[in-house]
Amino acid sequence: YGVIRMMPICPPPNDTLIYPFIILSLWGIIMTSLIGLRQPDLKALIAYSSVGHMALVITAMLVQTQWGLTGAMLLMIAHGLTSSALFCLANINYERTHSQTLLLLQGTQIIFPMMTFWWVIVSLTNMALPPTINFMGELTIFMTMMNWCPLTIIILGVGATLTAGYTLYMLMATQYGKLSHNLLISPVQTRENLLLILHVLPLLLIITKPN
Repeated sequence: YGVIRMMPICPPPNDTLIYPFIILSLWGIIMTSLIGLRQPDLKALIAYSSVGHMALVITAMLVQTQWGLTGAMLLMIAHGLTSSALFCLANINYERTHSQTLLLLQGTQIIFPMMTFWWVIVSLTNMALPPTINFMGELTIFMTMMNWCPLTIIILGVGATLTAGYTLYMLMATQYGKLSHNLLISPVQTRENLLLILHVLPLLLIITKPN
């Protein structure tokens, strides 16, 4: 957001100057996704997911087109809500298991089917599936980058595939598998469900009237 605010008072971009930053951002998308695929800590995995998405935002902003700025703004809002919802879910798990390690969080769908529903919904938004504004933002950025340089679609496509990979890995690791028998788990509170509703509703409704 700070970059967008500073753009009007900065001189027009010099291709020679912005190329290294765009390449670094595109490389960052791939690297953070690969790190996420082998991350054993839930909160660290969510943090790497945020870094990867912000690298995509920076890439779109550096092109400095109207479509790029629109997509960047949409994705910033979308991932702000998505990342917050993921950290909320991680904290709900932590309060009951006192662990952030994925191996110790397995099998919670057996006792918390409603929480599994929220994990699925938020994971789908993190993968930018329609009809969320994540999808609208990423699609706009992809079109911007393909118009700027068609070869970037290869890196963006690989990044999107890896994002789906570590998101599904996170979902499977936290919800499926064998439940530990040494846990005394309290039931999910109404306030926790309400908090997640307030995260998910804007993601689904903003796309109906994005202006």
